[in-house]
Amino acid sequence: MSATARELQSDVILRDGSTLRLRAPAADDADALEGFFSGLSERSFYLRFHGLRKVDRALVEHFVAPDWRDRGVLVGVAGERIVAVAEFMRLRDETSAEVAFAVADELQGRGIGTRLLEQLASRAAAAGIERFVAEVLPDNAAMLGVFQDAGFEVARELDGGEIEVRFPIATTETFRARVDERDHLAVTASLRPFFAPRSLVVVGASRRRGSIGGELFRNVLAADFQGAAYPVNRGGEAVGGVRGHRSIEELPEPVDLAVICLPAQHVLGAAEEALGSGVKALCVISSGFAEVGAEGAKRQERLLELVRAHGGRLVGPNCLGIAIPPLGLNATFGPRPLPAGPIAFSSQSGALGLALLEKASERRLGFSAFVSIGNKADVSSNDLLEWWEDDEASELVLLYLESFGNPGKFSRLARRVARRKPILALKSGTTDAGAKAASSHTAALAGSDAAVEALFRQAGVLRAQTLEELVDAASLLSSQPLPQGPRVGVLTNAGGLGILCADACESAGLELPELSEETRSALAELVPAEASLANPVDMLGSATAASYAAAIPPLLADKRLDALIVLFVPPVVAGADEVAEAIREAVARLRSEKPVLAVVISSGGTPATLLEPDSSVATFAYPESAARALGLAVSRSDWLRRPLGTAPVLDGIDRSAARRIVEEALESGGWLTPDCTRALLHAYGVPLVPEHVARSAEEAVAAATSIGFPVVVKTAAAGAHKTETGGVVLDLRDEEQLVAAVERIGTPVIVQAYVSGGAELLAGAVQDPVFGPLVAFGPGGVFAELIGDATFRLAPLDDVDAQELVLGGKAGRLVRGFRGAPPADEGALVDLLHRLSALAEDLPEVAELDLNPVVALPHGCVAVDARIRIQPTRPDRSAKSW
Repeated sequence: MSATARELQSDVILRDGSTLRLRAPAADDADALEGFFSGLSERSFYLRFHGLRKVDRALVEHFVAPDWRDRGVLVGVAGERIVAVAEFMRLRDETSAEVAFAVADELQGRGIGTRLLEQLASRAAAAGIERFVAEVLPDNAAMLGVFQDAGFEVARELDGGEIEVRFPIATTETFRARVDERDHLAVTASLRPFFAPRSLVVVGASRRRGSIGGELFRNVLAADFQGAAYPVNRGGEAVGGVRGHRSIEELPEPVDLAVICLPAQHVLGAAEEALGSGVKALCVISSGFAEVGAEGAKRQERLLELVRAHGGRLVGPNCLGIAIPPLGLNATFGPRPLPAGPIAFSSQSGALGLALLEKASERRLGFSAFVSIGNKADVSSNDLLEWWEDDEASELVLLYLESFGNPGKFSRLARRVARRKPILALKSGTTDAGAKAASSHTAALAGSDAAVEALFRQAGVLRAQTLEELVDAASLLSSQPLPQGPRVGVLTNAGGLGILCADACESAGLELPELSEETRSALAELVPAEASLANPVDMLGSATAASYAAAIPPLLADKRLDALIVLFVPPVVAGADEVAEAIREAVARLRSEKPVLAVVISSGGTPATLLEPDSSVATFAYPESAARALGLAVSRSDWLRRPLGTAPVLDGIDRSAARRIVEEALESGGWLTPDCTRALLHAYGVPLVPEHVARSAEEAVAAATSIGFPVVVKTAAAGAHKTETGGVVLDLRDEEQLVAAVERIGTPVIVQAYVSGGAELLAGAVQDPVFGPLVAFGPGGVFAELIGDATFRLAPLDDVDAQELVLGGKAGRLVRGFRGAPPADEGALVDLLHRLSALAEDLPEVAELDLNPVVALPHGCVAVDARIRIQPTRPDRSAKSW
């Protein structure tokens, strides 16, 4: 397959959960195309071609080898058979194209037409087409329904016996929402055989102890799977007392899920047999695929092509397996079955997944599902989030991530899911490689980890920094109510332990407020006179179990507190077990809506009474662990109170002009000239200071006279760091100063109006190679990188994202008015960020965009200096479209 054909290939998921591969047709597809059109029913052929009466070679050749500028064609392929064809053809109005498609009769009604339309629109938009036109017969209700339901703003007009349908194909919020809705229904349907299988087969289930397939099958039996389970091996030998079979074809019934545990070279044959027998869900445990290099990557690609040809789904390869404890399903080679509970867990690493499950077992955490996605050739964490969104058994989602396949989709999906249930993530593999390669202020401040932080913050995902922190936060969020704020009370019998906890709380963004007078009075009657009634409350080493039981109620009743952390170190007078029981019972009796966290330090480990699944408190090994977990819970509470953002409506944008500037600049690449930079920013309505390019001292004087003194002179060299190279002189008040500056800098120069009196900020955008466009905002001027504190958000920004950027961090202090300075125009800055977001999303070739400084004034804002670097985009190698 050529590189161009690979770039045009896409996999789509259909309404019933099956999948279909779309690609551009090639010259050798002529016979298959002729067979497709000949196989259409008379009515379907008539509705597609209106007056045409026969299929001939001329008709077929029209669809072969499209140029993807004036004509684009996609075919849907099931195995070797073409089952759908879609086409756009550019009209005389070069911004418009006619669109039409046809689907094999037996596959109509499964959403193929809608998916074809989505993919064609995306590719046509990349070619500069802005709207589609279609001529549809009035009785072609199916076609009209596809256009109406796709999510575009459709206009219809009856003309000469046909209905002309017209609609813009730009991606809008409404269109995205419709696509996401279709994806959700289709993905959940496709995953049902993994999460609710009625039967399964383990291929490679050896009777030999210690073999992966054999142990996995025995794990299935030991967990008491509710459905039928069959072992398949070369000899057809019984495994664990269950009759064996030589092949899937010998099984007495069709199965929903096939788990393959074979050497890599035998996986494709087993997968083909399973898919050919009607299996729609494959879990490939075997290694030897993309993780081992180029040969393995090719093998993995062939495996996925096979799965797509049969419309199935694939977990793995190179994974630990899948477990659904409520069904008694443990199709993993882990050491023990998982207890049932509310936690759904996806791990990209099998070894780390096992480590987390061990830690969780020590804390007696229960799971609704565990899926090891391994190389995630197909099923990813995005897919699993789709399932867990509606799964009533899953109340908390844990993710271990090493990479993102579709960060934009993850962002939209996680935002939706996080409104209903918490998402906790541990992300590894972040680097500063992107920052090292960058040369603008914006890009130097960015980097993969900045993108991860931006993604998680926008989506409401709670990020743990360590495995221990992930388990701690899971324990808290799965057992306790959310705190309504950051105010924490600390109860202890050891002052040093209380101080450690107080320090940890402050580091986690929590507060230890002064207790109410009522609470202090109640506690004074319970503790010795020498005890401290400040926060932390130190009951001293003489505190007993009864002391804890009595002190907890007034603290939980204090309206100044949102949560309570209880600490205990065993002294001579009280034992850990009895204090733990007193804490648990006191909290249980109160049924408080505030979370209670306990740290009971004991030589025998955490007392068992605090580890029971129905325990009323969350338990931790150390005060720092409790504080960090509570900090994450407070972050979730804050995010849930965050209003839902909406996409802005921006006027004054000339996307066609901007696209022309970029395409012309791509011929040479690199930094845009000042004139092109200004033209591109002007096309998006970015406010710019008046300026002229002068190629001599005389032209500079004329420009300054036109603009009006005082002026700024700076080098016109494309992409230069002007301050660092001495290429800028400010506040020139007469011709003599101006000429001297021009002679020192050297022509050509930019002569610019001098703007002063406002806050100097940085705004920009950078294309992350994984996450796409990031928008940046922070302190600007010469100290942008020294001060740092630039904040990033993924484009597209909604109104809440933009406002958080403007008002957050050190930049927010400047915007509000720092040390007596007047507040800046917040609305103008928000509008500027929206325009940069739109530019970065529309034009992925804009690799770096740096506005520094942006002078923020009481009324309006203006970009004083701008640099833009252009580079060709790298095609997305993933064919997966959902």
